[in-house]
Amino acid sequence: MTGIFELAVFDIAGTTVEDRDFVSNSFIEAFTRSGISITSEEIRPLMGYRKREAIAIMLERKLDAINESHVDILHESFVQIMTEFYLVSPHVSKMSYAEDIFHACKQRKITVALNSGFPKIVVDAIMERTGWLRNGLVDHAIASDEVPAGRPHPYMINKLMYISGVSNSESVIKIGDTVVDILEGRNASCGKVVAVTTGAEQADMLKQYDPDFLIHSLDELRDII
Repeated sequence: MTGIFELAVFDIAGTTVEDRDFVSNSFIEAFTRSGISITSEEIRPLMGYRKREAIAIMLERKLDAINESHVDILHESFVQIMTEFYLVSPHVSKMSYAEDIFHACKQRKITVALNSGFPKIVVDAIMERTGWLRNGLVDHAIASDEVPAGRPHPYMINKLMYISGVSNSESVIKIGDTVVDILEGRNASCGKVVAVTTGAEQADMLKQYDPDFLIHSLDELRDII
């Protein structure tokens, strides 16, 4: 299979950056500040979505009526919590084998890109912390608020293909830890879609959406790319 991919699109939190419930806990804290109680079990299925959309969905489940200002307040709080976390927390760490796989992609002339349900300000904080864009391990990183709609829509992958000069979606491989990562890859007609069990979703749930590969470590990507 070597040589068939031109672009690898990786998710960030839970896929290339460790997420030991950091994102769901930030959602919980943001909602708590607004006097609304939610659990990690409630928010976990919304991981991978554009965060404003995830907040709106959760509010609709919790309240009789919501408005944009309420969504704005919660989203601003969540973004502030997450940005500060990724910039200064000692608990931020790169996923095992992430950098090794980036190197392996480079050796195979595969463009490395990251995409995320986070807004750009949070993605920028992660890129600042990891240094991946600065050191050239990652070629491009895109956030869900830089396109018309986030996952499961294909817009982030479409834009990454455009800026990478990749015209054939069959030469794109998508890697992520959530159901909407799989759906995003399918909707973008990616050549292969890889689900990884290092993040939000359990293997049984991911299997239901029929990824081409289900792996338990990024190191397993070596045989795929």
